[in-house]
Amino acid sequence: MGLIEVQNVSFAYSDRPVVDDVSLTVEAGEFLGLVGPNGSGKTTLLELMIGLRKPDRGSVRLFGEPAHASAERDRVGFVPQNVGDTTGEMPVTVREVVRMGRYPHRLIGRFRDADRTAVTDALRRVDITDLADRRVGRLSGGQRQRVFIARALAADADLLALDEPTVGVDAESREAFYTLLQELNDEGITIILIEHDIGVVTTHASEIACLNRELFFHGDPEAFVETNALADAYGGTQSIVHHDH
Repeated sequence: MGLIEVQNVSFAYSDRPVVDDVSLTVEAGEFLGLVGPNGSGKTTLLELMIGLRKPDRGSVRLFGEPAHASAERDRVGFVPQNVGDTTGEMPVTVREVVRMGRYPHRLIGRFRDADRTAVTDALRRVDITDLADRRVGRLSGGQRQRVFIARALAADADLLALDEPTVGVDAESREAFYTLLQELNDEGITIILIEHDIGVVTTHASEIACLNRELFFHGDPEAFVETNALADAYGGTQSIVHHDH
C-alpha cells in the first residue's frame, strides 16, 4: 500500500470539473513533482491527496485511511501558495511560527522539553537558527519558506506538500531551497511539489505527474522528457530547460 493512493478521483467546483478520473500512488520516500499549466487542477489534486478536500467521485487514502477523515493528517506538512505573505503581516517571530508545529503534540497548554528540542532541531535542520527571534515579516521570501518547512519538521511530518513554494524568490535562494528539499528527501521524508519550473522538477523529483484536469503522465522523469505528455497537457509545443545544479 502506498503512502497516498488516489483511485479514479474526480472533483468539480459547481459545474466546472477540475480533476477528472485521476489515479496515482505516492510511495513513502518518493519525491513527486506535480506539473501542468495554470488552472490545470494541480492545487486541487494536492488538496485532495492530503485530505483538505473530499473527492466527488473515487477515493483517496492517506496513510491507509480515507484522506479527508484521516486521524494522521498531522503527519503532513503543507505549505500553500503565498503562505508567507499572510503570516508576514502578523507580529510573530520565526521561533513562534515553528512552535506551531508542536501544537498537536503538546500536553494541554504546556510545552515540554521534547517540544522545545523539536523546535530547536527543526531550526537547525533548515539553517535558520540565527533568525529564530526575528519577525517573520522582516524575512526574505526564501527565508520565510524555510520557516514553514521548519514548522513541518517540528511537527514530525512524514510528508511535505508544497504548492509553488519559490514564487517571488530570487534564483540563489531557490537553488538553496531545492538543495534543502533534496536533503530532506534523502533523509526519508516524502515530498509532493507543485512547481512551474519544469526543468527544476525533472532535475530533483523521482517521479513526475503531469496534469491538465486528466492525468497525462505519471512516472520516471527521464521517461517523461521522452514523451509528448508535456505538449499534450499544455496544448502546444513545449520544451524542458534543465538547470545546472
